[in-house]
Order: sequence, then C-alpha cells, then structure tokens
Amino acid sequence: MQQNAPMTETHTVTNQAPPLQGYDVFSSDVVLVDAVERFGAADAVGDLSRLGVLAGSEEAQRWGEEANRHSPVLRTHDRYGHRIDEVEYHPSYHRLMETSVGAGLHGAAWIEGRPGVHVARAAGFMVWNVDAGHGCPISMTYAAVPALRADQQIADEWIPKLSTRSYEPRPLADKVSGLAGMAMTEKQGGSDVRANTTHAEPTQDDGWYRLTGHKWFCSAPMGDLFLVLGKTPAGVTCFAVPRTLPDGTRNVFRLQRLKDKLGNRSNASSEVEFEGTLGRRLGDEGRGVPTIVEMVNATRLDCVLGSAAGMRAGVAQATHHAAHRSAFGRELIDQPTMTAVLADLAIESEAATLLALRLAHAVDAGDVAFRRLATAVAKYFVCKRAPGHAAESLECLGGNGYVEDSGLPRLYREAPLNGLWEGSGNVNALDVLRAMARTPQSVEAFFGEVGLAAGADARLDRANADLLAALPSASEANARRLVEKMCLVLQGSLLVRYGHPVVADAFCATRLARDWGMSYGTLPTGVDTRTIVERARPKLG
Repeated sequence: MQQNAPMTETHTVTNQAPPLQGYDVFSSDVVLVDAVERFGAADAVGDLSRLGVLAGSEEAQRWGEEANRHSPVLRTHDRYGHRIDEVEYHPSYHRLMETSVGAGLHGAAWIEGRPGVHVARAAGFMVWNVDAGHGCPISMTYAAVPALRADQQIADEWIPKLSTRSYEPRPLADKVSGLAGMAMTEKQGGSDVRANTTHAEPTQDDGWYRLTGHKWFCSAPMGDLFLVLGKTPAGVTCFAVPRTLPDGTRNVFRLQRLKDKLGNRSNASSEVEFEGTLGRRLGDEGRGVPTIVEMVNATRLDCVLGSAAGMRAGVAQATHHAAHRSAFGRELIDQPTMTAVLADLAIESEAATLLALRLAHAVDAGDVAFRRLATAVAKYFVCKRAPGHAAESLECLGGNGYVEDSGLPRLYREAPLNGLWEGSGNVNALDVLRAMARTPQSVEAFFGEVGLAAGADARLDRANADLLAALPSASEANARRLVEKMCLVLQGSLLVRYGHPVVADAFCATRLARDWGMSYGTLPTGVDTRTIVERARPKLG
C-alpha cells in the first residue's frame, strides 16, 4: 500500500448560489416601487423599505420556515377537562403576526386617513410574504372592517380593536386589540352559502341570536370576532360572533378538527360547531349575502396580492439562482433558453403586480364600480396563473428547487390556494357575468380603464375590440374564456401605460397577439430578454 498518496478534497462546495438573504425585498422590486409611487403612496416608501429589509433577513425567513414546519396544534380541553377550544402556534408564527399587525397590514388602513394608505398596505402585504399562512387572519381582519359598518354599534365597538397596531394572541374580553375570522361554508353547500343549514334564533337581548350548526371551514379560529352566516325565517343572515362574551365567559365555539391542507401549513383552518352560540345580527335579516360581499371583495383583493407576491418570490429565487449557477461553461442567466424562461416569468409577475396595486388604488379612490368587476376578473386569472408560475420557477433551480431547503416547494404548495379561497375559478367567472348584468356601471368603468391606453399598441386595440364584440354572446359555458380575455386586456392596458416598454411589448406580443407557445420561455424572436431579466433580478447589498 502506498503510504504517501496525495489527499484529495471530497466535499469542496462550488457552483452553488448563495442564500437569497440580507437584502431589501421592497427596494429590490422595481416594479413594486414604481407602482407604490405611481398610485399615491410615495410617503410609505421608507416604511416599506424597513419592512423589506426585515423580510429579506435570515431571521425572518427562519420564522417562515419554522412556522410551517411546526404546524398548529388543536387543544380542545385543558388538563382538567375544561373545554378551551384553542390552537397552539409555534413562537415564530407569533413573530410573523406581530410584525404584520405592527406594520398595519390588518385593519389599520381603514381608519388611517393617509393618502395611498391602501396601496401602501397592499405593497406591505406583498413584501411581508415570508409566510403566506399567517396572512389569512391578517386578510380576514382587513376585510372584516368594511363589512362591520353595516351596523354602527358593532363597528364602533370592534373597528378600533381590529385596527390598533398591537398584537395580543390570547382570546380575552379585555383586550385592546383583536383579529377577525370568517365561518361561512358548510359541508353540504360549499360556495353555495344559500344552502346553509345553520339556524339562528333571536334572544331577548336586542340584536343577539343563538346559532346552532356546523361550519365546514372556519378561517383563523383563534380570532376574536367571526362573521358567520345563519338562517332566520327571513333567510340567510350575517352575524358577528365574538370568541369571548362581554362578561368575559367563553362563547360556545367548538373546534372539531384542524384541516390537513396541501399547503398553508402555518395557518390553522378548522371545522367549528355552534350550539346556542351567541352572535349579533349584522345587517338586516335575510340580507346576509349582500352584507358579506364587502368582506369577500376585500379578501379577493388579498388573494390577488398573495398570488402576485408568490410570483415575485419565484422570479426572485429563479433569477438569483441563475445569476450564480454555471453549467456547460456559462452562467445560467447568460444562456438564451434559460433567459427566455426567466424573462417570461418576469413578464407574468410584472403584469400581476401592476394589476394588484391598481386594484388597491381603486380602494383608496373609492372607485366602487371599477373594483366590483376588476377584482373578480383579477381574482380569477391572476390566481389561476400562480401554480404554473411556481412550478416553472422551481424548475429553474433544477433539483435544488425540489428540496424543501430551497423554499420553492412551499411556494409551490401555496400557489393553488388563492384560486380556491373566496370562490373557486368557476364561482369567480360566474360572478363576473353577474356583475356585468347587475351593475352596468362596472362594465363602463372597466372598459374605461382599458380604453385609457387606446392607440398606444395596435395589438392591445385589436384584443380589446375582439373582447367587446364577444360580450353580447357571454354565457356560463364560455365564462372562463371571457374573463381570461378581460384580465389580459386590463393587464395590457396597465403595462402599456405604466410598465417598462420592453415588458409591455413582450406582453402584447405573447398574451394578446398570441405569438407564444404553451409554456413559459416560448417568447417570439426579438424580445429583449436580458433587459427584462436584469429588471427583475433582486440585487443584494
């Protein structure tokens, strides 16, 4: 045996991308920064940058990972046998919640009268996408505020709690802050809430009812107030159900089990049973669905924001990896096939971000007509695009993207969620038809917005003309096709007016003129893919 054989390295790590950490998630996203400034929230740039620095830190990213790895645990009883119906979360989940509430991403925007406050809040919601799961109670709380205004007494009591920037996780009566949840769907009805069987009987106290029934899906079960649908003799009615009653006792709020979900693991979603549970009527009897529409429209906005945030995260990871990984003698980002894929992903992300922030601007502007139709259109299409986008972003990292440490599998599991919650694709597509039939002013507002780009790009003009010609033949059978076209012309109009010219040109060529294949990276010849990719790539330091 040779005694002096040279030593060889068996585990020298080379050609691996450094972690995407230690950067400002907000400031490195030029599309988001431009949209915040354009839509009236420039004063919030400093706060958003500070939130972005935290979001890009190793510490915050660890919070997101830990909150998902250590799923919530249901505690139905205490050690002595008393029913407590509480959910126990990992400490990292509470850090995420504390940051969201402290940044005003919950109900604060509704009472803080700063210019562009909803745009700033929307951008913060996207930036603080360290973990999508904890965004559920944040979104529910944001959306509950406008719905509570159906009853001034309830609004006066609860809106201050749902908008204060302090986080108190325990369900106590004397808390100064609070979070909201929602319990609408039942096992026999799902989205058809008019099929609900939960019934409500009035008590002797004015406005209070006793609810009995079972809800199949309760969001944010550790909230302090829940909007619940139940039936009275007049029909489906909305109720505000407190977790803790005014005298400090626990309301009957029996958590039956937590849902074992595909993704969104940090967030507890539950079944809940009511048996004489006390709730206060919110709005008129029999008007529960119209009352809850305000909440649904706001949560649909957050579904669009969440999907746009996921797309941006995928683009950031994919471009960062490609800039630091070499194969066959060149960095991936310099290889034309990969550059085309990255550019196509970036185009999709920019279109989604711009549309999401435009919707938030409509909230600031009080543009109800535009919001009514555009939010449903965006909820359908942007959320539909998210799963495929996440899968392609993951593939850009190759095998590295398929392992949990990369964070891409979690992003992929989250991606279908926003398409399901607050109405599946079919429900949203049909809602668009309903909105057009019942609120013609929303159609006028929608196409008025699209028309602001008239004459700027012939491909957009042709697509819009074809869409307008198709409106008279709109039906349930072709609802999805119609809504897809509506979203594409709206995104095209926004990009032509506000986006980078190279991105706008590529969007119109592919999404509107259909010079495009059936997967990402099938861009037409002549697209300046390098400019698009460099615009999208996060810069460290």
